[in-house]
Amino acid sequence: MTLDTLPKGAQAVVSQVVARMENDPIATRLGELGFIPGASVEIVATGPVGRDPIAVRLGSSRFALRRGEASRIALKHDF
Repeated sequence: MTLDTLPKGAQAVVSQVVARMENDPIATRLGELGFIPGASVEIVATGPVGRDPIAVRLGSSRFALRRGEASRIALKHDF
């Protein structure tokens, strides 16, 4: 399961950030923001059309991610 498929209000734990190419700048930036293995994430809200962007809570921070960015974040399981 990836973060872009998690329903609104659901929580999960980050398994890994998947790079789509060598030195993927988006995957690197997600890791720098704190999307690291073991981090707890929650979908706070989604956009009306196509669910883009996705509002994600990571610790005490909130981020707006596009579906393509969120699809790089693999999840372990739901709480």
